[in-house]
Amino acid sequence: MIIYENTKGGFIDDIRGGCIAQKVQMEFERHNIAHNNDAEFRAWSNSLLYMRNVLDDTAIDDDVRLAVEYQVPLTSKRVDFLIAGMDDVGANNVVIIELKQWEDSGMTSRPDVVTAFTGGSNRAVCHPSYQAYSYAKIIENFNEDVNKEKISLSPCAYLHNYLESNRSHIDNELYRDAISCAPIFLSEDVERLRTFIKKYVKKKGSIDLLMKIDHGKLKPAKALQDSLTSMLKGNQEFLLVDEQKVAYETVRKLVGNAVKEASNPLKGVSKSVVIVSGGPGTGKSVVAIKLLCDLIGKGFSANYVTKNAAPRNVYFQKLRQEKYKLAYIKNLFKSSDSFWNAPKDLLDCIIVDEAHRLKKKSSIFHGENQVKELINAGRVTVFFIDEDQKITTKDIGSKDEIRKWADFYGAKLYEGEDLTLVSQFRCNGSDGYLNFLDNLLGIRQTANTSFDFDYDIHLFDSPARMREALRKKNDINNKSRMIAGYCYEWVSESNPNGDDYDIILEDDFKAKWNFQNSLFAIDPDSFDQVGCIHTTQGLEFDYCGIIIGKDMRYENGSVITDQSKEAVSDKSSGIRSCKDKALADKLIRNTYKTLLSRGQKGCYIYCEDKQLLRYMSDLLRIPVE
Repeated sequence: MIIYENTKGGFIDDIRGGCIAQKVQMEFERHNIAHNNDAEFRAWSNSLLYMRNVLDDTAIDDDVRLAVEYQVPLTSKRVDFLIAGMDDVGANNVVIIELKQWEDSGMTSRPDVVTAFTGGSNRAVCHPSYQAYSYAKIIENFNEDVNKEKISLSPCAYLHNYLESNRSHIDNELYRDAISCAPIFLSEDVERLRTFIKKYVKKKGSIDLLMKIDHGKLKPAKALQDSLTSMLKGNQEFLLVDEQKVAYETVRKLVGNAVKEASNPLKGVSKSVVIVSGGPGTGKSVVAIKLLCDLIGKGFSANYVTKNAAPRNVYFQKLRQEKYKLAYIKNLFKSSDSFWNAPKDLLDCIIVDEAHRLKKKSSIFHGENQVKELINAGRVTVFFIDEDQKITTKDIGSKDEIRKWADFYGAKLYEGEDLTLVSQFRCNGSDGYLNFLDNLLGIRQTANTSFDFDYDIHLFDSPARMREALRKKNDINNKSRMIAGYCYEWVSESNPNGDDYDIILEDDFKAKWNFQNSLFAIDPDSFDQVGCIHTTQGLEFDYCGIIIGKDMRYENGSVITDQSKEAVSDKSSGIRSCKDKALADKLIRNTYKTLLSRGQKGCYIYCEDKQLLRYMSDLLRIPVE
């Protein structure tokens, strides 16, 4: 999605008229998209004036088209500036420019990572050249029209306030790989940047290049489980961006340092604990799996650990299909129950995904605290966590719990904004949709009571019609599933092949839970079954059909929960019998947010409570189908 688009001439007129920032803001408001308000407004006023000066060259025709604030496909990331047109030989090109207002930055020992004052504090962030390059590669990888129409993308970074005296801090051999892919231009490099742009763009393109960029046909997003075997073979299936890259490089550096330290008997061996925070769809599992694959590829010992059996079962099956030995797979992917008697510093790195799901004890017979056990067993232990995805009364994984045991072992703790994943890579990159869910479910107040419709959401008053609409999506690639809140008894447990159904709703809808099928997410025969939170957390689909049961309804102007409607057969969550009513309420809301954010491309919703369905329809301003 392009926010602001114009010709070069029209853009310069808006700069001269002093209205460019206002026009960009108006376009955000028209699309109902929240942004960083004052900070971004100042950035547009400042940076776009510098871009006007760069483009002030008669060799660049006035009808060349440009864009400000383009949302990168399938993500919530935005490109600052695009210029599109033809070069001297008639080739179609788009120049991608990452704009920064920095005056200085600091070097780090991590590839492609610098420190800079941004967002109100000094933080580790991606080098601007890597940032521009990564955005260009995502566009190139996912936009079929870019390849079909032979549109060349040329990224660069422009730091128009950066002092020449500080050049060596950002433009040096440490960052040469990134700079070779996307040149960097500082305050005194206006002529060099102008020459770079003119190399690719001088006149209007032979086709509407920005339309191809903005509305080109997109390739399907990769599912992590489908890319796992390729990643284990060393292929770069996912290009990490921004805070993902910072988190990844931070862990890689810590592991390398820990192994060097352990090899020197004269040095005391210290532990490191890393907390990587992030909401649904921010790429926690992608970073975790990439770390696993890359670390073992470099000869380090590492495990991927999660309490959730569903993703482990899917990963097992995918690797078994590729003829990996079972013992090898089991040595990589572990349950959080596996470390209760592990020796100290057993592994160079333990990567704990869905850390909010950790338990106090591995069983009634052994174990003390899973957070403690994991830190004990790893030289570097990484916890990927989202405290809003706790879904049972036994979930103890929290930042405070991790901090407590890191302190117990004298481990150095790494956490904070640098290691907080915020970019949205699910829900079609719609931050607005996730914020809408927070508002709808009463998890936190946000600015989004509605959201921009770049995510395919439909409301149904018939579960049967929802299932058939979802079936059409599933027929394309077997990546759509129905999921429900655990409000329905598991009556088919003793006879899964019989005629008993677990979920019986209006319009002659009947379905069974999928508990007997650990490969629900990928088995083509499982579509007519329904998943629950326990069998889908940690996985994602193209489309999800969500059944909101009687544990959530709209009453007296509010969305409320009812723990008494949870199934008696739900022995895992503990919600129904929870004495802490506030905790039970929070867990139900967390559960539905987790379910409603499983879909990469879209979400279909059916509510048993018709008032809740109408409330959602009013908020979204879309009809019930």
